[in-house]
Amino acid sequence: MRRRTLSWPLTEEERLLQATAREFAQRELAPGAGQRDEDEAFDRPLFARMGQLGLTAAPFPQAVGGAGFSYLGWSLVMEEIARADMASAVCLSVHILSQYPVVTWGSAEQRERWLGPMQTGELLGAFALTEPHAGSDAAAIRTRAVRVDAAGEALPHDAPLAQVKGYRLNGTKIWISNAPEADRYLVFATLDPARGAKAICAFLVEKGTTGFRFGSKERKMGIRACPAAELIFEEAVVPVASRLGAEGQGYKIALSALAEGRISIAAACVGLAQSALEQAAAYLQQRRAFGKPLADQQGLRFTLAEMAHAAMRVATEAVQLFGGSGYSRDTGIERLMRDAKGAQIYEGTNQIHRLIVADEVLRRHAPG
Repeated sequence: MRRRTLSWPLTEEERLLQATAREFAQRELAPGAGQRDEDEAFDRPLFARMGQLGLTAAPFPQAVGGAGFSYLGWSLVMEEIARADMASAVCLSVHILSQYPVVTWGSAEQRERWLGPMQTGELLGAFALTEPHAGSDAAAIRTRAVRVDAAGEALPHDAPLAQVKGYRLNGTKIWISNAPEADRYLVFATLDPARGAKAICAFLVEKGTTGFRFGSKERKMGIRACPAAELIFEEAVVPVASRLGAEGQGYKIALSALAEGRISIAAACVGLAQSALEQAAAYLQQRRAFGKPLADQQGLRFTLAEMAHAAMRVATEAVQLFGGSGYSRDTGIERLMRDAKGAQIYEGTNQIHRLIVADEVLRRHAPG
């Protein structure tokens, strides 16, 4: 029986976006990707170029200053960027992730103040949720937000909201992608850890805010050209106008943003897997053993045919097909495997994703 596959016809706009992203990625991102990984160097001018092309605002409606592309178009962008350099794709994904809640939950004033320079790529954004004791369990965060009055004095938890003029933040965030390079941070903190998800709030925090500093930089296995660092808040006061949504809505804001971010990372994994597949296929046709190309060996052809299942497996198989060369850092193939491992953790681990999928399947097939 002939196998049937699903396909989505692209609009002219989506084709143009895909071609633009591909041309930029292959011309400007791919050539230096290996060296940036080696140096663990974030290239701000390259990010600015993505902004000039409209990629830093691609999935947002034109009504809020975005480029107005479809979500399929945005996924095509992520695929092409990651095909050239997964680290650049993650930087861009996190930048977009930090803007989504402002678009969907922000007031008109917050959108006006926050989004403009983010969407043009002039400023870089970050999403600050993870803590030493709260990774997959976002409801367990311990960074505290204490209500303060106009004088900066703490208010009791039951004080009328009209008296609240700001919030004093104390706590630590870890593994925050784009830090310390990012200029603007979407930070999640709790009014009361004992209340769990119901007490979490979201705040828009500028780099340079008094009491907000950076700790150690993470030394990562992969995606090394996308920086990640610790954030430390010590009596950092943010005005009430910088609270996103109402008190207690932070958990919903975080989960809704992560749901969008997971699609971006999934699209990036497709691009990474495509790169691994293409490089492995080219290598098998170039390398010879026992008087013939490796591509003529049936077992290796079977492996090549089975690659296109999942990014981590494809990248690992690509290293295997390269043999000793794949283990060397000179070919760049091992970088794909290291980067793919990070994708199994970003926006929630594989195990968390399985739980999300299982819950959705059960919900759809619930009796009644």
